[in-house]
Amino acid sequence: MLTLTENAQKAISRFIMGSETPVGGLRISVTGGGCSGLQYGMALEESANDEDAVIEIDELKIFVDPLSAPMLNGVTVDFLDSMEGSGFKFDNPNATNSCGCGNSFSA
Repeated sequence: MLTLTENAQKAISRFIMGSETPVGGLRISVTGGGCSGLQYGMALEESANDEDAVIEIDELKIFVDPLSAPMLNGVTVDFLDSMEGSGFKFDNPNATNSCGCGNSFSA
């Protein structure tokens, strides 16, 4: 199961409220790419696809496709805001290797 920290939940809620189009939830996915082979993706979407898992965390809905689900199992998503910048951070216990920027991993 995917977990969101309180900071991540607040950041996602801000993005949803600031959207100019209807938003039903946030899609979190894993796709090929990045320097370690796999990378995370996040997108606001109006609705889930039929085959998606829908994870409800408080009032947020997270959409996860069937191919990404095994690689996101146990992942904690955080949102960091510091002098170096701000963004989402993924703590993935399934990752066997990750790149220096933290945006790409292998499993």
